[in-house]
Amino acid sequence: MEKLTTMLAVDIGGGTQDILLYEEGIPVENCVKLVLPSQTRIVAKRLARATRHRQHVFMCGHLMGGGPVVSALRKHLDAGLQAYATPQAAKTVRDNLDEVAAMGVQIVEQPPEGRFYGLYLQDLDLESLQQALELFDINLPATVAVAVQDHGECIGRSNRKFRFEHWERFLAREGKLEDLIYGGPDTAYREVPPYLTRMLSVRDTVSGAFVMDTGAAAIRGALLDPLVREHQSQGLMIVNVGNQHTLAALVRGNGILGLFEHHTGLLTPDKLQDYLRRFVRGQVSNEDVYDDQGHGCAYSPGFRTDSASSREWPFMAITGPRRQLAEGLGYFAAPNGDMMLSGCFGLVAAVRDLLRQ
Repeated sequence: MEKLTTMLAVDIGGGTQDILLYEEGIPVENCVKLVLPSQTRIVAKRLARATRHRQHVFMCGHLMGGGPVVSALRKHLDAGLQAYATPQAAKTVRDNLDEVAAMGVQIVEQPPEGRFYGLYLQDLDLESLQQALELFDINLPATVAVAVQDHGECIGRSNRKFRFEHWERFLAREGKLEDLIYGGPDTAYREVPPYLTRMLSVRDTVSGAFVMDTGAAAIRGALLDPLVREHQSQGLMIVNVGNQHTLAALVRGNGILGLFEHHTGLLTPDKLQDYLRRFVRGQVSNEDVYDDQGHGCAYSPGFRTDSASSREWPFMAITGPRRQLAEGLGYFAAPNGDMMLSGCFGLVAAVRDLLRQ
């Protein structure tokens, strides 16, 4: 890949999958854009329908985002119905298959005998997307970039802690923005760490895809807003308030100095404001957030907490579908005039950055 001319960028969150068909040479505003329910919502809805119709289910396919799927599966089992799953599909529920089996799911290699409702699990359904776009004479580009949130595979430990250990390693390596994207069609590009199994599953589904964390894609995308970019060299805070997770980053130049992540559903406007004010001063610990049922907080070695308390609160850029939670705290970033596609724009920018290396 020498030059990026067209690209499919898909930012997959807990509520929506935001889709951009980027095309070089035309205004981004004229590119094809879609905001659709995420696959985890779609699968959960189909599973709930099977429960209502008193149908047993068989899940196969790939590891994908859990959330609503796991909730719907629990209700299905509580209704006295059977659920079967292949090992890879079962990892959508838990990394440890013994825990999945303990819930009542039967782990199988082949479809069970008898009648059941089949569910094929995958974070990105390219076939259905292509079928829909063909009605408008649109073909999917060969280059694909996908953002998902990946806790990482960890058995016998908290996946929230495990995820933040990944972020701590990133910050210890200077926290460079260009290090936030993996994969691609060429082995010369950065390989996905073996423990980021959801990203690897996306690459199994879409061979050669670039992959990125959803929060990281939103951060990179927000920096494309001209007003946000003006503050990049001196330092700013970027907050992505997603449907399920809120990620805040302290960005200066081409590096990230700190990361804070919590569950959006556990935050109120006042609570979020308090966290962010303390975060920029270096006064939030990893344990503070974890004990509050969030993911964590970490700073780079270059973030000097001894002088941070005297800093003024920096410029804050806010994005994400639940951004109203942070209303009044900062500037609502709108890269290319479209806040919902911040992550998609970030994917395009990150791939461009990678190709220039």
